[in-house]
Amino acid sequence: MRSRIILATAVVVAALLAASCTSTGDTPSPSTPAPSSGSRPASTAKLSIVSPTNGQVIHGGTVALKVSLNDAKIVPATSAVLKPNEGHLHVYLDDQLISMTTGTQMLIPNVPAGRHLLKVEFVANDHAPFDPRVIAAVAFQVKA
Repeated sequence: MRSRIILATAVVVAALLAASCTSTGDTPSPSTPAPSSGSRPASTAKLSIVSPTNGQVIHGGTVALKVSLNDAKIVPATSAVLKPNEGHLHVYLDDQLISMTTGTQMLIPNVPAGRHLLKVEFVANDHAPFDPRVIAAVAFQVKA
């Protein structure tokens, strides 16, 4: 029962974080340090989106996402023990959390025509962000 409460809490925290994300504009942003408040651990990770590229036009509704993660390790288990070089990825499309993944490649199906913002964030084992956040973003367009 206790593990279910912890898992439910982690899911709620992830949902709240997804709702609080803001757009970073049309420029791809490899992880960029921001001032640290000290309340969360810092990470050694360096994250970038390899594909799609910023400004890319994609024909059809399936987007192939590929990210590069250096100086960190993706781990599948959720844990309250935080390590600055261990975590997993949260993937956001137009500020909506669409995946919590342990892989660096995935297909995103059924993306509607139009302009979109794709963000990927390397988060700690507890689903919360590092401080500073390790996040990358690209803007792209889908044409039918």
